[in-house]
Amino acid sequence: MTVLVPLKPLAEAKSRLRGAEADHEALVLDLARRTVRAARAAAGVARVYVVTRDGRAARELRDCGAEIAPDTGRDLNDALCQAADRFDGRTQRLAALPADLPALRPDELAQALAAAGPGRAFVPDAAGIGTVLLVSAVGGRLDPRFGPGSAAAHELSGARRLGGGWPTLRRDVDTAEDLAAVRAWGLPYAGSAA
Repeated sequence: MTVLVPLKPLAEAKSRLRGAEADHEALVLDLARRTVRAARAAAGVARVYVVTRDGRAARELRDCGAEIAPDTGRDLNDALCQAADRFDGRTQRLAALPADLPALRPDELAQALAAAGPGRAFVPDAAGIGTVLLVSAVGGRLDPRFGPGSAAAHELSGARRLGGGWPTLRRDVDTAEDLAAVRAWGLPYAGSAA
């Protein structure tokens, strides 16, 4: 499985988190770094590509073992589609994972990928509204529908909703409250040793 991790330019990413840390860009990069490390450690994941046009993020996440796919899209979904087109869907399954899952445990990601089976599937976020993982079908396209209400959009597009618990996979960080929730699990502050 190849995992695509889209990441906006650091200055633009995670706008609802602005002010949660003195150095917003360092916080965004820390979230992405932790997400990439966990994805790379998950059983069944062969490669992790960060889809970005941010030079600093590309350099630092390459140091975490990610490969970089250029973000040339109009928006997140277009960027993912363009990155996905680099792969032969008949032989290579793809997954999309947001870059804001800092508490992600590799075993939870591996379990969700296995639960997807051969079909196109997704995992909703903790609120059941967003999407934290989208997996292409064998021989099929990723067809991402990220954005407001993405869980319903993915389901309407034919993706199967996966109902596993997977608390660290389902906990993305969009707000200061989300960040506090993952820190309550013992996640250190940005800039501290990972």
